Amino acid sequence: MKKKITLVVFTLLAICTLNVKAQESSWSTNADLVSSYVWRGTKFGSGPALQPGVKYSNSGFTIGAWGSYCFSTNEAMEADLYASYGVSLGESSSLTFTVTDYYFPTSPYFDGDSHFFEPMISLGLGKFSLAGAYMTNLEDIYFEAGLAAGPVTLFAGAGDGNYTKDASFNVCNLGIKSTKEIKISDTFTIPMTGSVILNPSTEQFHIVVGITL
Repeated sequence: MKKKITLVVFTLLAICTLNVKAQESSWSTNADLVSSYVWRGTKFGSGPALQPGVKYSNSGFTIGAWGSYCFSTNEAMEADLYASYGVSLGESSSLTFTVTDYYFPTSPYFDGDSHFFEPMISLGLGKFSLAGAYMTNLEDIYFEAGLAAGPVTLFAGAGDGNYTKDASFNVCNLGIKSTKEIKISDTFTIPMTGSVILNPSTEQFHIVVGITL
């Protein structure tokens, strides 16, 4: 049933996207190379990871694919599909609805046990951001708030279930993130990000850096 719901959502969004003006559409491809894969306060796998992404945007609609692959072994492989629609709420404010199908290639793709379905709502209010997500298969919830403060972004996230040590609702993702550009030539630069992350629930501390290729 969850796979059918996912297919219907992505199909409807694709149809809506094709009906929007062609000149507003665009394709983009990128790949991030990160020192380790940390997501919502939890580290997946070991060693560096390559995280490729491809997306198609048309007006407020976006359909994309994103993955993560550790260099060390086949552990923590991930290949996700997502669709989102964003609307402007005025100057520097926006509301975005996102549906993600998380797939972990430990089983065949059409095996529903390897997929996790998550709707998410994100709200941007100038320098502030708020997001709420619900992992339907696991019934886990996650909330995150962010604040852009000059050259850095502060963020705090809390959840339950698999996000925390004892499955109860707790803070699991505190950190600070910064971005800079490495100048290679007068016409070419490489974006670089750095994050310092603390998970108070599991008492894990992470430092992650990455570049976008």
